[in-house]
Amino acid sequence: MGVGLKRLGGGLTNVKSRFPLTRETLAKVKLKALRCGVWFRKLRKDERKFMELVIKVTDRVRSFKLAELVSRIVGKLLDAMGGVQAITGEVAYKMKTDGLRFAQKLSQIAQGWGNRSAAAWPRNSGFVQYLTIMSLNGSP
Repeated sequence: MGVGLKRLGGGLTNVKSRFPLTRETLAKVKLKALRCGVWFRKLRKDERKFMELVIKVTDRVRSFKLAELVSRIVGKLLDAMGGVQAITGEVAYKMKTDGLRFAQKLSQIAQGWGNRSAAAWPRNSGFVQYLTIMSLNGSP
């Protein structure tokens, strides 16, 4: 197993910044990869065993070197599955990106018109979710 893992070195990808490397998120990635048929197709046997061991042994990845190795493997899986959206879901992903930006823009416009309560709109997850779903459905 050690020989294959030495080849995984390299720069830390931005996987860690996308979501925390905890047992729950790694198990979720594994489950989704299994369901998509990517787990066995994209990972070598030593990579699969390594990920299973990390999921069993750690609650949260704290070591930089371990995070580097895990991020590299998770990055492979995410690339094969279509990115972080495959794990978090389309609406949740879009809420953090497009929906929040749209809520901030609407909030600024409303505050410019004198609506003081509009400052809280971007922090209202229901409002952000509504805007996200409306934009996904093609509504203006």
